[in-house]
Amino acid sequence: MNDYRMSTPARTGARGRAEIDAGLRSYMLRVYNYMALGVAWTAIVTLFMTANPQLMATVALGPMKWVLFFGVLGLGWFAPRLIFSGNAASAYLAYGAYATLWGLLISPMIAYYMHINGGQLVFRALLITSITFGATSLAGYVTKKDLSGFAGFFMMASIGLLVAIVVNAIFFHSTMASLITSILVVLLFSGITAWETQQIKAMYVAGDIAAAARSKAIFGAFMLYGSFITLFIHILNILGIMSSD
Repeated sequence: MNDYRMSTPARTGARGRAEIDAGLRSYMLRVYNYMALGVAWTAIVTLFMTANPQLMATVALGPMKWVLFFGVLGLGWFAPRLIFSGNAASAYLAYGAYATLWGLLISPMIAYYMHINGGQLVFRALLITSITFGATSLAGYVTKKDLSGFAGFFMMASIGLLVAIVVNAIFFHSTMASLITSILVVLLFSGITAWETQQIKAMYVAGDIAAAARSKAIFGAFMLYGSFITLFIHILNILGIMSSD
């Protein structure tokens, strides 16, 4: 690799930087396109479930909701291994399965808010989420500050909030606790979105073989998709609690 770079000094000049910038923009656009497809597929699954309440009650309510919940967590852990397996079908399948499970899991929540006010809160939450996500992702893309030092904090804070959410859902059922944790989750995942975007940008390598470039783009979409959906759920929860007061 070093020999190749030394044999092509022109790439270190303005032309080389322009080629890298164009390649990086194409790569990031691919990441965002994959992410958008994942969000769109989740919306399709969710709308299908809300249109079939009996199926939704069977699949996404009662004990099954915990199966879906832990399925999402499990895929969040194992899907990256499948994405980087080098097999395109496995990568797409892992990402698609993740988006499907999320759609099934959140369908009761979406159905509830679609029913009580015609979906106004859902669309408002989606708009706020899109603006928040876009702003924080852009900040992560353009900032010169290295955000990698926050990785440990993000991990520990995510685990802590996850435990708090599960404990409240099982034992306390506190609306105030739900509101506070949702606010903290939105703040946390706004930072995580910026960090993830910077990490995804850093993964880009000009001249990557097609399989490697595809895996990185799908993995980047997988990361950002999870943050987008998490932001959306908790922004919707905040709006729902505030509108009920």
